[in-house]
Amino acid sequence: MESPRVGVVRESMLHRPLLIKPALGKTKSRGLSYPGPDFVFGTATTVRDGGVPEAISSWHTHTMSTRNREAERDFIALNREGVKSGLVTAKELHQYRATHDIRRQPLTREGFRRSAPARIPPDASFGITNKPSTPISELMEYKYAQKWLEEQQVKDKILQAHRHKKAQLGRIQDTRTTMLRKSRPLPEPPSMWKMPRFQQVGPALDTFRDPEARKKAMSAHHSESASRRGILGQGTYTVD
Repeated sequence: MESPRVGVVRESMLHRPLLIKPALGKTKSRGLSYPGPDFVFGTATTVRDGGVPEAISSWHTHTMSTRNREAERDFIALNREGVKSGLVTAKELHQYRATHDIRRQPLTREGFRRSAPARIPPDASFGITNKPSTPISELMEYKYAQKWLEEQQVKDKILQAHRHKKAQLGRIQDTRTTMLRKSRPLPEPPSMWKMPRFQQVGPALDTFRDPEARKKAMSAHHSESASRRGILGQGTYTVD
């Protein structure tokens, strides 16, 4: 059932795919013209070969005919002979093939004969062998998981032993004492500039009890500055 049309229905509407309306329950037509229902596609067979009975009773084999057939040129042999003559460029080989001619040997039935296949023993079996069946008892007893866990534990033990041996062979970790021994004393920074009138004036505030305590505190700070963070060596210790 096609959709109803209103107005004039022209012939072009039946050939243009954009103007053709699809019918209900059918595929959309492409507007191509087809022959009638009695038309048969293909070519008619006019050969009468007798069918199966004649093929069984008298089987005709094909014989290769070599008469009136010109042998083809053997370009491989021509190129080989040209190289033997000292010709290597494409132009020289082209001229050599134009002046020389070598033909291939005509094919005969002996050339198509193939060697007979090897005799196969009667008890031979083809294909791929099946995988051995999995024991159900081991699956139900969870033996595969236990085997995997044991293998992982063995691997972990080997890895731990390797790490322990590597840690023993490694260098000794530095401590605060070794870093203090290796460090060099920092150069004393130059004193800050002061006006001449204030050079002889002492500090207004002194938190040390005596000059000896001040000297000890500054010496301790100078010796520990190598193991502390910061430019002035007043931060936290770099080694715990």
